[in-house]
Amino acid sequence: MRIAITSEGPSLDARIDGRFGRCRYFLIVNTDDLSFEAIENHNAALGGGAGIQSAQMVADREVTHVFTGACGPNAYQVLSAAGIEVVTGCSGMVTDVVDQFRNDSYRAAKGPNVADHYGMGQNFSAQSNPRMGSGPGFTPGMGRGGGMGMGRGGGMGMGRGGGMGGFAGSQAMDTQNTREAGEDELETLKRQMDQISKRISELEKKKGATEKNK
Repeated sequence: MRIAITSEGPSLDARIDGRFGRCRYFLIVNTDDLSFEAIENHNAALGGGAGIQSAQMVADREVTHVFTGACGPNAYQVLSAAGIEVVTGCSGMVTDVVDQFRNDSYRAAKGPNVADHYGMGQNFSAQSNPRMGSGPGFTPGMGRGGGMGMGRGGGMGMGRGGGMGGFAGSQAMDTQNTREAGEDELETLKRQMDQISKRISELEKKKGATEKNK
């Protein structure tokens, strides 16, 4: 069988990369003879849609399973539509994951275990073993984004303007920036959902053609 593993390096001795869409490498491993292909993940640099693009790339490699630390909802949907089982919470070395697969000592996830955009701007290995509702999951991830944006806008405005006038100007600027950021995020999400719908349709047609030819 062929499986995909998110990795920090291009070898079987590398550590698991805890991010799916923004991992450094995908290792496509043939578990029968341990031959593998190391693919550098250029989608990691995308501002948005990294999970979707990475999932499409992995699906095109015709793997049966994906092993990673964290997988967001968009990537999970694309992988599931392609009939690929996703195993999250993986840590340690790539060879550890291969051994787990060969010994049948793993359990496929029933859904995503982190929020969308979880890996953006982060650089970490999968040692933390992220899970839903604890650690860097849905709630903390959303909280960090909102807190950082509001904090920087308010603080800088008060320092420059001084007094109530500076504070009022800062509030107005912060409100405008927040609205524009929300509009940009909405457009990004719309584009991502269009990509997901298109990819699911393609995969369903491909699956139907394969079943017809059996």
